Amino acid sequence: MRSIQRFLLEEDGPTAVEYAVMLSLIIVTASVGISILVTETSNSLNNSSDAIAN
Repeated sequence: MRSIQRFLLEEDGPTAVEYAVMLSLIIVTASVGISILVTETSNSLNNSSDAIAN
C-alpha cells in the first residue's frame, strides 16, 4: 500500500508525460512547417522553370 501511495505522489510520471506531449507537438509543428516549405520551394522552382522555357 505504501508503494502505491508513493507512486501516486511522485511527480516524475506527469512530468514525463508533459515532456512527451511537448515533444510530439514540436515534431508535428516542424513536420508541417517543412512540408509547407518543400511545397512552396517546389512551386517556385516550377514557375521559374516554366518562365525560362517560355
